[in-house]
Amino acid sequence: MTKQLREVMGEWADEVQVPHDLADRALRRRARRPWVYGALAVGVAVALAVAAMIVPREKDIVIRPATEVTLPARPSPAPTDVRADVENVPPKNMIAAGNYAISSYFVYSTEKLGGRWERRRHTWWLLNPRTGTYEKTPYAWLDVAPGLQVAAVLEGEVMGRRIGILDMNTGQFLTWIELDQDIMSLQWSPDGTKLLATAYTEYPLRWKRKDPTTTSIEPTTRTGFYVVDVPTKKVEFRPMPIDENILPTGSQDFNWSQDGKLVWEGRGGEPRRAYFTLDGRAHEAPQEAYSSAGVTPLSPNGALLLGDAGMPTSITEKATGRVVGRQQALQLQAWADDESVIALRCARECDNEFDAALMLIGVDGTEKRQLSGYQNSVKEGAWVWALTPR
Repeated sequence: MTKQLREVMGEWADEVQVPHDLADRALRRRARRPWVYGALAVGVAVALAVAAMIVPREKDIVIRPATEVTLPARPSPAPTDVRADVENVPPKNMIAAGNYAISSYFVYSTEKLGGRWERRRHTWWLLNPRTGTYEKTPYAWLDVAPGLQVAAVLEGEVMGRRIGILDMNTGQFLTWIELDQDIMSLQWSPDGTKLLATAYTEYPLRWKRKDPTTTSIEPTTRTGFYVVDVPTKKVEFRPMPIDENILPTGSQDFNWSQDGKLVWEGRGGEPRRAYFTLDGRAHEAPQEAYSSAGVTPLSPNGALLLGDAGMPTSITEKATGRVVGRQQALQLQAWADDESVIALRCARECDNEFDAALMLIGVDGTEKRQLSGYQNSVKEGAWVWALTPR
């Protein structure tokens, strides 16, 4: 998916209802597969506490099974057609534009547990490339690899230890991979061969309600991350408890760097990202551009950069910094091609910034085609999409 899904969901756990600034949080998220379902809103300061769990380095896990997995080849050339579904919210039919497609999405809800406990629940839909439609799934999490040929699914209700590798064209599982700790999320590497999974001892998107307007803040129980080489089924675990400098919201997932050589986690201050090698050692930040929206901002030809979230948005020339176009959009999500972007656009004259839809917009701001239907993104039951390279 495009980073970002994970940090926003972590912040939900600290709110009584869907946060009033959820859109602003969403607009700051995800690198490879940008997904956002809100609009720009005023941020608020949040004071939080965190309990760091210490896991000794000698507990690193390395598993090297003998069996290997052959992943389906990515299409070449990749399709670049434009598909839209503006009639159905959430969509029933495939949405795509140029280089990217919505590969999956979830609808969120609040689930009441015993003893005043509540948790955020996600119901996932996955693209069926044979029919061009989205189908409901029973999985706790899923992520689609670049190329839209294979998906990784997590078996369980909200967390789990068993990962299935699904051939999306045949509907058959290529293999199952067992872990020895619970994970909440999965993320394919940019080359579509590895999985990054963040482990927790407790489901991070849960809270205890004190009264109708107040909930308790639970410490994040992240223990580290797994890197899974899917073709060889090699699994490695790196203990990485929460750092005290990280804004300790409910979930603190790791994400891939744009070249897949490093992983990173978000921070509460500057720098906004801390990078690590795949064996868990701190690493200086690479020279990769990213915007406050959490997207990969460089155009396919390397000439232009997407600007930060906030209406109007802008696109600049990388070599000179000159603004080459402005758009009446809340956020620029991904490059469809060198001349157009997938953007989040609010309805009408933006009288309600949370009422928004996906739109294909030219660099010069020309609106080319509406891609999705409008929805109020801060209401429970809103759909949250994942944009994946085709």
